[in-house]
Amino acid sequence: MTMAWVYLILAGLLEIGWAIGMKYSQGFTKPLPTLFTLATMVVSFALLALALRTIPVGTGYAVWTGIGAIGTAILGMALFHESTSPARVFFLALILVGIVGLKFFGGSHAEPAENSKAGALQELDAEQAP
Repeated sequence: MTMAWVYLILAGLLEIGWAIGMKYSQGFTKPLPTLFTLATMVVSFALLALALRTIPVGTGYAVWTGIGAIGTAILGMALFHESTSPARVFFLALILVGIVGLKFFGGSHAEPAENSKAGALQELDAEQAP
């Protein structure tokens, strides 16, 4: 597993933290949960940005939100007594299948713009401009 995927998984786990933190912050009215929420948001976004240097944006964003959705739903069931109906668990399992599928079939890396054909053409245009 590449570092980009490690960053992406950590970003997804932190997304769970800030989603649950928002619930505990009660609309950002409680200082400590609010600080926790904001800190995990910033680090989650930063790690996502690092992962997206290599992982395609569609794959990265889908995996990030999928991890967050599954983890937040599971913690919602455990902490807030949200529904654990078989249908809900089934559809969360489908999200997990999608995440695994994207990991293995969603493309391993995105070509940075400076190395792509479009990026090379832009550089040529810039060099030839007066």
